[in-house]
Amino acid sequence: MENEPQTLRDAHAVATARRPRPEAEVSEWLRFHQANARMYREVSEVDRWHHHELKYWVGFEERKAEELAARMRSVPAGS
Repeated sequence: MENEPQTLRDAHAVATARRPRPEAEVSEWLRFHQANARMYREVSEVDRWHHHELKYWVGFEERKAEELAARMRSVPAGS
């Protein structure tokens, strides 16, 4: 876990650094939010001081990912 984020601040920095371009494909944004949810969940087990705030970010990222997944399901194949 040497290069993994260890604090809420570290996790925010990682999320900011890997944020896709605004015009990126929806699938890229979906992967971004899914990865962030996993990262915030892992950091919440290490940074106990910010545990509840990190759990908020897990929920936020999971909701964003679900919204994008639903959007992808609603688009007809081949569009």
